[in-house]
Amino acid sequence: MQNFTYSREEKLKKNTEIALLFDKGKWRSCGNLRIIILKDKPNLPVESHKFGVSVSKRYFKKAVHRNRVKRLLRECYRLNKDLFKEAFGEKTLAMMFWVSSEMPAKFQEVEEQFIKLCQMQKKS
Repeated sequence: MQNFTYSREEKLKKNTEIALLFDKGKWRSCGNLRIIILKDKPNLPVESHKFGVSVSKRYFKKAVHRNRVKRLLRECYRLNKDLFKEAFGEKTLAMMFWVSSEMPAKFQEVEEQFIKLCQMQKKS
């Protein structure tokens, strides 16, 4: 049975990890999704898999809308966690962004872009 949880241990929260991610991470984009990832390397050890979500105030002025998009992104990750780990690796720091001012109409739109992003990563 698959593990569909998004536990506290998986959440990217530490400022040091986030700063390291922005300093050394690599960007990938697909449609309205953008992700920054940092894989485990000998000089940059990553202890475990961590994932975070961010939505800009620039695109969504109201907190209600930002929270909605964040919920969609987290849910997409939660349901497709195995695909994500297969594409990006078991020990990875990652943060996902929604880079569009358009509110996604359906969860399926976000999930489709997330799956495309994972498939693009597998090929490269």
